[in-house]
Amino acid sequence: MDNKKKSGQLYRRIIVKLGTSLLTSGTDCLDREIMSGLVNQMAKLHNEGVEILVVSSGAIAAGRYKLGHFRDHRGIPYKHVLASIGQGQLMNIYDQLFSESGITVAQALLSKSDLTDRAGYLNARNTLLALLELKVICIVNENDVVAIDEIKEEKFGDNDNLSAMVANLVDADLLLILSDIAGLYTADPHRDPGASLIPRVDKIDAGITEIVKGTAGSLGTGGMLTKIEAARLATSSGVAVVIADGREPDIITRITAGEKIGTLFPPAAGSLESRKRWMMSGLSTRGKLIVDKGAVEALKKQNRSLLAAGIIRTEGKFQRGDTVDICDPEGNHIGCGITNYNAPDITAIKGVHSKSIADTLGYDYGSEVIHRNNLVIL
Repeated sequence: MDNKKKSGQLYRRIIVKLGTSLLTSGTDCLDREIMSGLVNQMAKLHNEGVEILVVSSGAIAAGRYKLGHFRDHRGIPYKHVLASIGQGQLMNIYDQLFSESGITVAQALLSKSDLTDRAGYLNARNTLLALLELKVICIVNENDVVAIDEIKEEKFGDNDNLSAMVANLVDADLLLILSDIAGLYTADPHRDPGASLIPRVDKIDAGITEIVKGTAGSLGTGGMLTKIEAARLATSSGVAVVIADGREPDIITRITAGEKIGTLFPPAAGSLESRKRWMMSGLSTRGKLIVDKGAVEALKKQNRSLLAAGIIRTEGKFQRGDTVDICDPEGNHIGCGITNYNAPDITAIKGVHSKSIADTLGYDYGSEVIHRNNLVIL
């Protein structure tokens, strides 16, 4: 909240999704001038205290251009080759541009299996949140080098969908999807000159979906339909979504400040409320931790992480990355969270100081049994 007050921005943590058609300006190669303008806006917000993650397309387009006369090949293995070549090109440009503002960048390549696996989800979340805390801007992309199109469970399908998953992963306030179109229209504006922009969509229903069918672009894998699907996922997780034209001057800074541009999809619920519904439903709960009164005080009143020293005992069989209930000494349910340790590990380290975890187990996954970022307290 302090960051909002300092920067005057409406949103504290944003995901900026940049589409291939935007980054290439409709050509067959990355447009450095366009990318520079977008990076400068993000750098300005970053220096004002706004937390930013970038989900960037463009790797396959960059690889296709770099490979030159071999670029007419087809097939999934060839896409893997293009992504492998293009990722380096893409990251090199981002690194150079952000470095001009003294900003360090990181890269995260995710596949769907990384997030469907509970431990993988926890690792990805903790890594991205740690990068935000370190003021590093992470460039996220799907791991197209290994993702397989035919096996849908292993692939997000497009970076629109991936951006919504990342927004949910890090509890973002805003998902900003930028391409070469100004937002959602009543019809395809490329074909119908009478199409008008829809400034706000409060509910994504069958009528909205019907409007946008069949609008996929030629360079990118996703059209407006995938953006609507991403908006549906993100808003149900408590994240606001804006679809807008990335070529508009200062588009990122203006939208982050609350200016009404493009199409806004307001969140279906507050992010904390949405997260409570998911974690407190009990559907994903695998066990229980009984904690002492000191831990209850630290969790409920001081917004602290749960440490081993405050745990009295464990109940149930659970693994690292599982969701567990947290109860006070009388058995009252006070919350739940995603654990960094499995049940046998916690049984071994309960009541001990965090510095003694490695000595007790022979390894450690951090000083917190449950980090405050992975806690929901009633």
